[in-house]
Amino acid sequence: MPSDVLPPTGRRPRLSLGPILYYWPREQVLDFYAELLETPVEVVYLGETICSKRRLMRPEDWWDLAERVAASGREPVISTLALIESEGELKTLERQCADQRFLIEANDLAALDFLEGRPFVAGTSINLYNQRTLAFLAARGLKRWVLPVELGRETATDLIRTRPAGVECEVFAFGRLPLAYSARCFTAFNNGQGKDQCELRCGEHPDGLLISTQEHQAFLALNGIQTQSAATHDLLPVLSELGPLGVDLVRISPQSQHTATVVRTFAACLTGDLATAEGQATLRGLVPTGLVDGYWSGAAGISSSRLT
Repeated sequence: MPSDVLPPTGRRPRLSLGPILYYWPREQVLDFYAELLETPVEVVYLGETICSKRRLMRPEDWWDLAERVAASGREPVISTLALIESEGELKTLERQCADQRFLIEANDLAALDFLEGRPFVAGTSINLYNQRTLAFLAARGLKRWVLPVELGRETATDLIRTRPAGVECEVFAFGRLPLAYSARCFTAFNNGQGKDQCELRCGEHPDGLLISTQEHQAFLALNGIQTQSAATHDLLPVLSELGPLGVDLVRISPQSQHTATVVRTFAACLTGDLATAEGQATLRGLVPTGLVDGYWSGAAGISSSRLT
């Protein structure tokens, strides 16, 4: 066995697939999940988390997909909006939470009012930074939390060590980092349009609209109301430390291309069938703007010192 892989015995995190953050055509979404259900992913998050105007996939379509995911032996989770701004969005959220067939990922604390103590997942947009918040949410039914992406090993270690019994920790392990949300749609603004007249321009950018500095360095990606990193966050180099640390799941965030390859690469490194260096070489060839992991080590998020 290569020396830089996780041994096949002992604690291993499960692989999860985060919700699609972009606005893709309906057929692309369905084809994407048909392909990903042929991979070793174990938990699948489904639903619109960015903008309620993205309606090519209806709530019923996401629930139908969740049924397919469950039938495949995987765990489906329904993800909800990260920023609730209107009465209509609040009613949709209430409807989602009222369906008790599937676990809900709360991305706005408004969801807690509708979950009535049921088990739920706290997504990356929930500001869970300390033990008091973790204990508060656990008392409300928290089953799993996704570590906020700007936190790293040190905070994760502290939270995991003192977490309430039965609460799982999930870490965002691959994808463009979700950094911020705004009531304003920056994709529309970039096209000289207001949010209400956006014409769903985000659909023209299947992995977000890349923004560069005046020095032509890729810096951010705009995804409607969401701001992301331009580079791809990647924790494959530290995968072997996540299980022993107590991390229960590692999340792969969907991209328009190569997501199945990313999942299989992480899975092979987890089982010891692939050396981390080989897996990293594969991933490096799949992303156009480079790999970073600075937040995990307590450095600037744009740093990639561990990935050289």
